[in-house]
Amino acid sequence: MYFVAVISLLLIFPVASVITESALSNHVVSILALTGKWFVFWAAGIRLFLAGLRQVSQPSFTAEEIFGLRDPGSFAIVRELGFANLSMGLLGICSIFRSGWLIPAAIVGGLYYGLAGAGHIFHPGKNAKEYTAMISDWFVFLVLLDFVLSSI
Repeated sequence: MYFVAVISLLLIFPVASVITESALSNHVVSILALTGKWFVFWAAGIRLFLAGLRQVSQPSFTAEEIFGLRDPGSFAIVRELGFANLSMGLLGICSIFRSGWLIPAAIVGGLYYGLAGAGHIFHPGKNAKEYTAMISDWFVFLVLLDFVLSSI
């Protein structure tokens, strides 16, 4: 289920949203602008918000399944990460309604994904879920970096 959620929220839904809005739009819209809008909404918004909900309500999943940590003492740290993800995710979700929030949400979300991806690189003994997290983190980072650099 984890892999399906990651691929859906970080690739399928954003691409489908770009294609749909582009096809239904009555005016010419930049593919780059649509890509930024929908990757921020789905990846930096919905994905981080859902991850935050899970980390706050079930910190053992992230601790055990992603990082291989079995110590219940790590759950408090994961819960704190969940609060950060809820906050960033809400910003990304709100950017769909407030266009002025799009670039800040792309910067915050993109920076988070880039730093998280870098953190995964140095973690020894990665499992399939952590490899998926690392690759998807870098992918979203690069998409959002391209969007931000092209927009400023």
